[in-house]
Amino acid sequence: MLDQYSLADVFVFVAYGLLLLGSGWLFNRKNNSTQDYFLGGNKMPMWVVAISVLATSQSAATFLGGPDQGYRSDLTYLASNIGAFIAVAFVAMFLIPKFYQYRVYTVYELLERRFGAGAKRQAGMMYLFGRVFASGARLYMAALAVAMILFGDIAASSVITATLIITLAGLLYTVVGGIRSVIYSDVLQAVIYVGAAIAVIAVLYNAIPASFGEIVQALQQPEPGADSKLKLIDTELDFSSGGVFNLWSVLTGFVLLNIAAFGLDQDMTQRVLTCKDAKEGSKAMLWSVVMVIPVMLLFIVIGLLLYIYYQRPDIMASGLSDGPVPTFAGEAVTIFMYYVLTEIPAGVRGLVTIGIIAAALSTLNSGLNSMSSVLIQDIYRPWKRARNAHLDEQHFVRAGQAGMALVAAALALMACLCYYWQQYTDTPLLQFALSVMVFSYSGLLGVYFTTLFSKRGSARSVTLALVVGFLVPLSMQPYIVDNFWPAALAADIGFTWQLLIGTTLSTLICLSGKANLQSQHGTTETA
Repeated sequence: MLDQYSLADVFVFVAYGLLLLGSGWLFNRKNNSTQDYFLGGNKMPMWVVAISVLATSQSAATFLGGPDQGYRSDLTYLASNIGAFIAVAFVAMFLIPKFYQYRVYTVYELLERRFGAGAKRQAGMMYLFGRVFASGARLYMAALAVAMILFGDIAASSVITATLIITLAGLLYTVVGGIRSVIYSDVLQAVIYVGAAIAVIAVLYNAIPASFGEIVQALQQPEPGADSKLKLIDTELDFSSGGVFNLWSVLTGFVLLNIAAFGLDQDMTQRVLTCKDAKEGSKAMLWSVVMVIPVMLLFIVIGLLLYIYYQRPDIMASGLSDGPVPTFAGEAVTIFMYYVLTEIPAGVRGLVTIGIIAAALSTLNSGLNSMSSVLIQDIYRPWKRARNAHLDEQHFVRAGQAGMALVAAALALMACLCYYWQQYTDTPLLQFALSVMVFSYSGLLGVYFTTLFSKRGSARSVTLALVVGFLVPLSMQPYIVDNFWPAALAADIGFTWQLLIGTTLSTLICLSGKANLQSQHGTTETA
């Protein structure tokens, strides 16, 4: 274990460990109420929140999947940010003002005013279920990398051990300080993993014996008859998993995906709710999307340079006719991890290692606090207050800390399940991380579209819409299609199109409810 690391790498690890300890002590402050613990007292600076949202969205999936996307494909993933800008405008216009108007702790409290407490609880549970899938998948990807680095393989026992190490580190770092410590640690972790990406690009660029212009030309003409690897916009209409980054998918499925991520997913929205008002929250969200573009580009550029490094022997003068088959200890790995494990220089290897860990901790910490907030504020607090109205705020702060531990255990279990799931589907890491979000998003989008733009819907139709929104994308997963669909109907449907279909059906089902809508106070709602 750690045999491949030099003294310079060990120095980087020690420095990172000391930084974590120091920042953990600095950021962890006593919380006197759930508003402090889950909303930071609505005193978080806009720029800090913007970086935190960025760090939450750019997980270990980006660190490992971004280079994989660049190596296998082109720049079309960057075009998905068109959908993100459209989605942020929608969220800033229709959702964030309502969240601040009603002074909510979680985004699902908005449903309580329209359909009653049951709808809030059901939406919260759907979010928790879906977030276990999404955050568990991201934790799995980080665990893969850490297992290869620490144990020299990706056997099940190694991945499980790596999962436990990351989970415990994230839990210990954030359980006391709440959302404030999560947000400030996000800023720290973002600086670390962006710095690691820049270092890798510098090393790769210096290792390629070609000028910048020659590299660009090689990427524009990767091989005879092949499309340019610098292609940004793909206008081909393709409904398969290979076409999820085309323009039509970006303007439909990716818009929906980002509306859900920025406006309906407590993991992201909780950060925005820590600002002092809706205007500051909207600005933080917009700036996070602006910053995503150069950050994502860094990781894709790593993959493009790896393509030159391994697939263009004419430029590298290597004498090899083809690139390597990226395997490690007999198992397939991403090309980036292959490079890190076999060729990256000492010192930089250590920096990349802590970059992966930083990306993993950033996303994990975010999930722990946001999921705990829904668990406590939307489910536990109403249940407990109905039985004992005299509990003080410190009780619910302690409950939030216990909720974090419960959530951490659920995410660790899901990460272990993903070990087998992703290997079966053989899906690229970036697509895998994005696709698992669809399960909870479809139903939530249908319910919120009904809430915002109609006077229809009922508690019963909300429940049915959430269930159908989950089942529709589930029925389109490869293992379901292969085993249960008739051969004549079997089709490969990309996750963005799954989201579009699921959202459309769940919206129609939610709209089928009666128009006489009861609020939590028993009065008729017309919003």
